[in-house]
Amino acid sequence: MSSNLVKAVAHRSLYLHGAPYFLGGRRPAATCLSFITAERNCFSTSSQQNAQFCKTPLEAIKDIKDGSTILVGGFGICGIPENLIRALLAKGVKDLTVVSDNAGVADVGLGLLLIERQIKRMISSFIGQNPVFQHQYMKGELEVELTPQGTLVERIRAGGAGIPAFFTPTGYGTLVHKGGEPILYDSNGRIIWESKAREERQFNGRNYIMEEAIRGDFALIKAWKADRAGNLIFRKSAQNFNTPMCKAAKVTIAEVEEIVEVGEIPPENVHVPHIYVQRVLKGRTYEKKVEKYRWTMDKDHRRPQSTPELLKEKIIKRVALEFQDGMYVNLGIGIPVLAASFVRPGISVYFHSENGILGLGPFPKPGEEDPDLINAGKETVTTIPGSSFFASDESFAMIRGSHLQLTVLGAMQVSRYGDLANYMIPGKMVKGMGGAMDLVSCFDTKVIIAMQHEAKNGKPKVVEECSLPLTGQHCVDMLITEKAVFDIDKKKGMTLIEIADGETLESLQKSTDCEFIVSPDLRPMQQVQI
Repeated sequence: MSSNLVKAVAHRSLYLHGAPYFLGGRRPAATCLSFITAERNCFSTSSQQNAQFCKTPLEAIKDIKDGSTILVGGFGICGIPENLIRALLAKGVKDLTVVSDNAGVADVGLGLLLIERQIKRMISSFIGQNPVFQHQYMKGELEVELTPQGTLVERIRAGGAGIPAFFTPTGYGTLVHKGGEPILYDSNGRIIWESKAREERQFNGRNYIMEEAIRGDFALIKAWKADRAGNLIFRKSAQNFNTPMCKAAKVTIAEVEEIVEVGEIPPENVHVPHIYVQRVLKGRTYEKKVEKYRWTMDKDHRRPQSTPELLKEKIIKRVALEFQDGMYVNLGIGIPVLAASFVRPGISVYFHSENGILGLGPFPKPGEEDPDLINAGKETVTTIPGSSFFASDESFAMIRGSHLQLTVLGAMQVSRYGDLANYMIPGKMVKGMGGAMDLVSCFDTKVIIAMQHEAKNGKPKVVEECSLPLTGQHCVDMLITEKAVFDIDKKKGMTLIEIADGETLESLQKSTDCEFIVSPDLRPMQQVQI
């Protein structure tokens, strides 16, 4: 290379780095200014981007055809694309494969498409309180691929990130891992199509299974605001599945409440950059219904507690003794979530919710509820100072990464050695595992089960081996019922450490369908004092 060419290359390199010097001397100031001005002129200042702004919902979904795979954002009926779903209903497209955490309730959101038989297959984590969803599944009218909530959102995130598959501890030892989970029944309730076994592998002596990524033809999502470039921002817990779904489809259609000019959403506040958004629609109307209203009542308006409620409170008050100052805690739906009201004075506990909240507060007072602010049980909630909102993939990264110190869940059965079953009764009832499989698969998070000791029919729920499909294998560390408290060792089994007033060892053994060790330090069942 000639010396002149070397100098030319060096000069060009310095220009690209904005250097104000030439080889052999300083460049004149006027020339430097000229170069900087020219450099700035190379950048576009146009606000026009690839996102198409649609006038009507039907225009936005114009190319969704029969048999399409659609990712639909929301959690329950919080943060769902109401107008786009109604457009699908009006268009009448059918044989859809819908990927969504759940299908909400019967007469709202995806429940409307189920009623009209427009959905052929649901890929979800939770059936929940939608009787149409459960009926069609159990009667062989709907294919359902039940997937742990954290695995589901990670499959979606992986699809958007170009990762074809990944390994997770979630579901190891369950039907998700071994295969045999019903996908399709016949009209008589017999399984005619079931899931296949997952590949398994060990890393650092721990067991994992492989899950494949999910991509959709379309993603229908709901955001709070979009700017004219197509950048999106969400409101409170309505972010949930919407954010990762934006990134995992060929065409993302964002339904928003408000469209603002470019620059009105500061760059650091953008939740989804416009590179992921192809179409934007401003919704005309929003019902924003709430699935479950829960309120904090003044003492003067509290009704007397029934006997079952008092028994639940006994469980809750014992659970609350496990809270330690500075803990990050996840409380499951049902009995566990009520423990948040019994935190001891003088300690701070940060409650986490799978749908994307850290820092849950009490239930709101009547009239102060917000449909964009719900917990994992789809109940109205508030937040405390210092709380934060995030998407579901971030939420389950916290869970799977063992960043929580404690999780408390309910159960249908708990075995002597800590197996857990809490999501289905084959042939009778299927609610779905939701986030429970993810929560109990964390290696360094303590798992407490809070439940009533016996089922409504009087059958023991504490058993030698679970007869129901497992949520987790050897995962329970402590069991708290209205009758007793047990520590659980995965090899030694259950040890009774506390017994409730009115119970004896004989009465407890009669209602417990497995053997247990009695601690030499056995004491009366403790209760939090607040």
